[in-house]
Amino acid sequence: MSTLVTLPGIGGSGEAHWQTIWEKTDPSMVRFQPTDWDKPDLHDWLAALDRAVAAATEPPILVAHSLACLLVAHWAGRGLRSEVQGAFLVAVPDPDGPSFPAVEAGSFRAVPDTTLPFPALVVASHDDPYGSIAYARRRAAAWGAGFVIAGALGHMNSASDLGDWPVGAMLLEAFRAGTMRR
Repeated sequence: MSTLVTLPGIGGSGEAHWQTIWEKTDPSMVRFQPTDWDKPDLHDWLAALDRAVAAATEPPILVAHSLACLLVAHWAGRGLRSEVQGAFLVAVPDPDGPSFPAVEAGSFRAVPDTTLPFPALVVASHDDPYGSIAYARRRAAAWGAGFVIAGALGHMNSASDLGDWPVGAMLLEAFRAGTMRR
Protein backbone atom coordinates (compact mmCIF):
# COMPACT_ATOMS: atom_id res chain seq x y z
CA MET A 1 0.00 0.00 0.00
CA SER A 2 1.16 3.47 -0.79
CA THR A 3 1.82 6.08 1.87
CA LEU A 4 -0.94 8.64 2.29
CA VAL A 5 0.18 12.17 3.19
CA THR A 6 -2.67 14.13 4.74
CA LEU A 7 -2.71 17.84 4.07
CA PRO A 8 -5.24 19.65 6.30
CA GLY A 9 -6.36 23.18 5.61
CA ILE A 10 -6.32 26.15 7.96
CA GLY A 11 -6.52 25.06 11.58
CA GLY A 12 -5.00 21.63 10.95
CA SER A 13 -8.17 19.48 10.94
CA GLY A 14 -9.17 19.00 14.57
CA GLU A 15 -10.09 15.81 16.41
CA ALA A 16 -13.57 15.50 14.82
CA HIS A 17 -12.30 15.97 11.23
CA TRP A 18 -12.32 12.92 8.95
CA GLN A 19 -8.60 13.38 8.15
CA THR A 20 -7.67 13.12 11.83
CA ILE A 21 -10.00 10.16 12.35
CA TRP A 22 -8.53 8.37 9.32
CA GLU A 23 -4.98 9.01 10.54
CA LYS A 24 -5.80 7.30 13.84
CA THR A 25 -6.98 4.13 12.09
CA ASP A 26 -4.61 3.94 9.11
CA PRO A 27 -0.88 3.58 9.86
CA SER A 28 -0.04 4.42 6.22
CA MET A 29 -1.22 8.03 6.80
CA VAL A 30 1.29 10.71 7.72
CA ARG A 31 0.35 14.37 8.27
CA PHE A 32 2.51 17.09 6.75
CA GLN A 33 3.69 19.65 9.31
CA PRO A 34 3.91 23.33 8.40
CA THR A 35 5.09 25.82 11.00
CA ASP A 36 1.67 27.40 11.59
CA TRP A 37 -1.78 25.94 10.87
CA ASP A 38 -3.61 29.19 11.64
CA LYS A 39 -1.42 31.66 9.73
CA PRO A 40 -0.57 29.71 6.58
CA ASP A 41 2.38 30.94 4.57
CA LEU A 42 2.63 29.44 1.08
CA HIS A 43 6.43 29.12 1.16
CA ASP A 44 6.37 27.42 4.56
CA TRP A 45 3.59 25.04 3.49
CA LEU A 46 5.47 24.23 0.24
CA ALA A 47 8.59 23.39 2.25
CA ALA A 48 6.54 21.20 4.62
CA LEU A 49 5.05 19.35 1.64
CA ASP A 50 8.54 18.91 0.16
CA ARG A 51 9.68 17.34 3.46
CA ALA A 52 6.67 15.03 3.68
CA VAL A 53 7.07 13.75 0.13
CA ALA A 54 10.84 13.32 0.57
CA ALA A 55 10.27 11.31 3.77
CA ALA A 56 7.91 8.86 2.06
CA THR A 57 9.51 5.52 1.21
CA GLU A 58 7.51 5.35 -2.04
CA PRO A 59 5.52 7.85 -4.10
CA PRO A 60 2.67 8.93 -1.80
CA ILE A 61 -0.92 9.87 -2.42
CA LEU A 62 -1.69 13.38 -1.18
CA VAL A 63 -5.00 13.62 0.72
CA ALA A 64 -5.75 17.34 0.78
CA HIS A 65 -8.61 19.32 2.30
CA SER A 66 -9.59 22.91 1.56
CA LEU A 67 -6.62 25.31 1.42
CA ALA A 68 -4.27 22.36 1.04
CA CYS A 69 -5.88 21.62 -2.35
CA LEU A 70 -4.54 24.98 -3.53
CA LEU A 71 -1.21 24.08 -1.94
CA VAL A 72 -1.01 20.94 -4.09
CA ALA A 73 -1.56 23.00 -7.26
CA HIS A 74 1.12 25.51 -6.24
CA TRP A 75 3.51 22.67 -5.33
CA ALA A 76 2.95 20.82 -8.62
CA GLY A 77 3.19 24.10 -10.57
CA ARG A 78 6.82 24.53 -9.52
CA GLY A 79 7.79 21.77 -11.95
CA LEU A 80 9.82 19.75 -9.47
CA ARG A 81 10.56 16.14 -10.26
CA SER A 82 9.22 14.77 -6.98
CA GLU A 83 7.27 11.57 -7.38
CA VAL A 84 3.67 11.56 -6.24
CA GLN A 85 1.27 8.73 -7.01
CA GLY A 86 -1.79 10.99 -6.97
CA ALA A 87 -3.81 13.67 -5.17
CA PHE A 88 -7.24 13.30 -3.55
CA LEU A 89 -8.51 16.90 -3.31
CA VAL A 90 -11.53 17.56 -1.09
CA ALA A 91 -13.45 20.87 -0.85
CA VAL A 92 -11.39 23.11 -3.14
CA PRO A 93 -11.95 26.70 -1.94
CA ASP A 94 -12.44 29.64 -4.31
CA PRO A 95 -9.75 32.23 -3.47
CA ASP A 96 -11.95 34.94 -5.03
CA GLY A 97 -15.07 33.86 -3.14
CA PRO A 98 -16.59 35.89 -0.31
CA SER A 99 -15.76 33.28 2.38
CA PHE A 100 -12.10 32.79 1.47
CA PRO A 101 -9.81 33.91 4.34
CA ALA A 102 -7.92 36.42 2.17
CA VAL A 103 -5.97 37.92 5.07
CA GLU A 104 -4.79 34.62 6.53
CA ALA A 105 -4.30 32.78 3.23
CA GLY A 106 -3.61 35.54 0.72
CA SER A 107 -0.33 33.97 -0.43
CA PHE A 108 -2.32 30.99 -1.86
CA ARG A 109 -4.62 33.09 -4.07
CA ALA A 110 -2.84 32.99 -7.47
CA VAL A 111 -3.67 29.31 -8.12
CA PRO A 112 -1.90 27.69 -11.09
CA ASP A 113 -4.19 26.41 -13.85
CA THR A 114 -1.67 23.92 -15.18
CA THR A 115 -2.43 20.23 -15.48
CA LEU A 116 -1.20 18.30 -12.47
CA PRO A 117 1.63 15.88 -13.37
CA PHE A 118 -0.07 13.02 -11.50
CA PRO A 119 -3.61 11.60 -11.28
CA ALA A 120 -6.01 13.64 -9.18
CA LEU A 121 -9.62 13.57 -8.04
CA VAL A 122 -11.56 16.64 -6.89
CA VAL A 123 -14.39 15.88 -4.46
CA ALA A 124 -16.96 18.67 -4.08
CA SER A 125 -20.13 19.42 -2.10
CA HIS A 126 -23.30 21.07 -3.40
CA ASP A 127 -23.41 23.54 -0.52
CA ASP A 128 -19.76 24.31 0.25
CA PRO A 129 -19.64 27.92 1.52
CA TYR A 130 -15.99 28.23 0.44
CA GLY A 131 -16.35 27.13 -3.17
CA SER A 132 -19.19 26.45 -5.60
CA ILE A 133 -19.66 23.29 -7.64
CA ALA A 134 -18.97 25.36 -10.77
CA TYR A 135 -15.64 26.57 -9.34
CA ALA A 136 -14.59 23.06 -8.25
CA ARG A 137 -15.52 21.69 -11.69
CA ARG A 138 -13.43 24.41 -13.42
CA ARG A 139 -10.47 23.65 -11.15
CA ALA A 140 -10.75 19.92 -11.82
CA ALA A 141 -10.80 20.56 -15.59
CA ALA A 142 -7.82 22.93 -15.43
CA TRP A 143 -5.84 20.46 -13.32
CA GLY A 144 -6.78 17.46 -15.50
CA ALA A 145 -8.46 15.84 -12.48
CA GLY A 146 -11.50 13.65 -12.14
CA PHE A 147 -14.53 15.22 -10.49
CA VAL A 148 -17.07 13.83 -8.00
CA ILE A 149 -19.96 15.54 -6.22
CA ALA A 150 -20.29 13.90 -2.80
CA GLY A 151 -23.69 15.45 -1.99
CA ALA A 152 -24.70 18.37 0.21
CA LEU A 153 -21.98 18.12 2.86
CA GLY A 154 -21.01 21.74 3.47
CA HIS A 155 -17.24 22.24 3.53
CA MET A 156 -16.66 18.57 4.39
CA ASN A 157 -14.92 19.57 7.61
CA SER A 158 -15.62 19.02 11.32
CA ALA A 159 -18.66 21.32 11.16
CA SER A 160 -20.15 18.96 8.56
CA ASP A 161 -20.27 16.22 11.22
CA LEU A 162 -19.04 13.52 8.82
CA GLY A 163 -17.29 11.45 11.49
CA ASP A 164 -15.05 8.94 9.74
CA TRP A 165 -16.79 9.80 6.43
CA PRO A 166 -17.23 6.29 5.02
CA VAL A 167 -18.21 7.54 1.55
CA GLY A 168 -15.01 9.59 1.40
CA ALA A 169 -13.00 6.56 2.50
CA MET A 170 -14.55 4.52 -0.32
CA LEU A 171 -13.80 7.28 -2.83
CA LEU A 172 -10.19 7.41 -1.62
CA GLU A 173 -9.83 3.63 -1.80
CA ALA A 174 -11.20 3.56 -5.36
CA PHE A 175 -8.90 6.43 -6.35
CA ARG A 176 -5.93 4.71 -4.69
CA ALA A 177 -6.65 1.45 -6.54
CA GLY A 178 -6.87 3.32 -9.84
CA THR A 179 -3.51 4.99 -9.36
CA MET A 180 -1.84 1.64 -8.69
CA ARG A 181 -2.63 0.50 -12.24
CA ARG A 182 -0.38 3.17 -13.76
